[in-house]
Amino acid sequence: MSERPDAAEPSVHPRQRIAAAVERIVREQAPDAAGLAVVIERPRDRSHGDYATNAALTLAKRVGRNPRELAQAIAAAAGRELADIVEAPAVAGPGFVNFRLKSEAQRRIASEILRAGERFGRGDLYRGERVIVEFVSANPTGPLHVGHGRQAALGDAISNLFEWQGACVTREFYYNDAGQQIENLAVSVRARARELLGESGAFPEDGYRGEYVRELAQRYLDAHGHDLSDLDAIRRFAVAALRDEQDRDLTAFGVRFDNHYLESSLYADGRVEATVARLVASGSTYEHDGALWLRTTAFGDDKDRVMRKSEGGYTYFVPDVAYHVTKFERGFVRALNVQGSDHHGTVARVRAGLQAMAIGVPAGYPDYVLHKMVTVMRGGEEVRISKRAGSYVTLRELIDEAGRDAVRFFLVSRKADAEFVFDVDLARSQSEDNPVYYVQYAYARVASVLRQAGLDRASAAARLSGADLSPLTGGHETALMRRLADFPDEVAAAAEELAPHQITFYLKALAQEFHSYYNAERFLVDDRRLRDARLALAVAAGQVLANGLAILGIGAPERM
Repeated sequence: MSERPDAAEPSVHPRQRIAAAVERIVREQAPDAAGLAVVIERPRDRSHGDYATNAALTLAKRVGRNPRELAQAIAAAAGRELADIVEAPAVAGPGFVNFRLKSEAQRRIASEILRAGERFGRGDLYRGERVIVEFVSANPTGPLHVGHGRQAALGDAISNLFEWQGACVTREFYYNDAGQQIENLAVSVRARARELLGESGAFPEDGYRGEYVRELAQRYLDAHGHDLSDLDAIRRFAVAALRDEQDRDLTAFGVRFDNHYLESSLYADGRVEATVARLVASGSTYEHDGALWLRTTAFGDDKDRVMRKSEGGYTYFVPDVAYHVTKFERGFVRALNVQGSDHHGTVARVRAGLQAMAIGVPAGYPDYVLHKMVTVMRGGEEVRISKRAGSYVTLRELIDEAGRDAVRFFLVSRKADAEFVFDVDLARSQSEDNPVYYVQYAYARVASVLRQAGLDRASAAARLSGADLSPLTGGHETALMRRLADFPDEVAAAAEELAPHQITFYLKALAQEFHSYYNAERFLVDDRRLRDARLALAVAAGQVLANGLAILGIGAPERM
């Protein structure tokens, strides 16, 4: 379970100060307008200023006032309260209020970054909350595929975003180590082992056919001899071997888990039976055609669901409900599951089961991020066949081909609910068309400038934190400082919306600003004051690039 690395209070940034001031002023202007959400945005047209709000337009109808008149009142009050950081606010159009930061306030952001270092961008959106993020949760029946990789990249990045907003996060992997799929794995390994021994026999119709099954069979024969009568022993061996392989692949991907939860333990501990008994006692179940049903329609599902089949045995959503009861009982106020879109049908069922138990689980628990498929392309053609798995591309093969950083960046670079094409050739290319290379190269350029100046990043931040930044008046410098100031808000928005792809968009935009600055200006000029100011801004840009990459679980290389 992870804690915040630094308990220091996050700094109050200009946007936050503006928002707080406008909220206070709105309350003064209209005490009855409780609950009005004040939105502070970046204007699309930079000539309109650095920040803007439509609070007057939103509020005017509710209080029966002219929106432009109300905007003028907000602008006047805000100008007095924020005089140290903004020029006189301007009223535009039917009632927008535009704010332009004073040059000193803009430059102060760079100094703040140098002082805060790795803490810059942290916030308090979820301060102190206990959050559990479940992701990957692959059946131990084969190597991890690219879809699991997308889950791993998304789940880890979202966990990092929660931590950056003050939450205490537990990363959990739920092993589906019970059921028919595990049985099929054991039977498949035994069938391949018999083939290796020269024995005849049909391969099971529902068996696993990848080359990895033959490898497992050979390893079992090497370790346990030629007696294949103990199917339970084969099952235990195969599951343990595949779990170990999955763990190694996730380690290579830079993903760690705080806890692993076994589905089989829910049966062994009696939790499944206890869950069923509690649902029956709640009056939310009924018998029909020899099966036990749950009235999930009473909780928003489109039809009732079978819990216990007529021939015996529970349907798969029953242990899922039992598992989520454990999350709630373990004190997690928020639970998030990152799963493939093929799990869409389980959302309503699990939530309905938890509500039917009437144990205080809040509606909408757990949250879900459902991701769509990944198509792998190489040489302009879709890659369908794996060397080992047979029917899918494995995560390990993708890491070996494109590198961990590229795979992680690419797999979170689109919204989770959008299908994604992973172009191996692009991921391997060293060009500005490759987004992760483009971002990392910006950081490497910062490191190169510092080496030329005889500095490393740690000593540079300490030496330059008090530099006079007043020489930073150029257009590239102003644009870069403006972009740097957005980072804390981008992190907060990405955390709130469970959208790490927003961080990739931000990093690409920041990298573009820095590359433009690097190409337009010299850093190691003779004027010591200008030299230190430009170096300070470069170090600040490098720090924010590193912080953003860290959220995504990606390295910041000093050389490329």
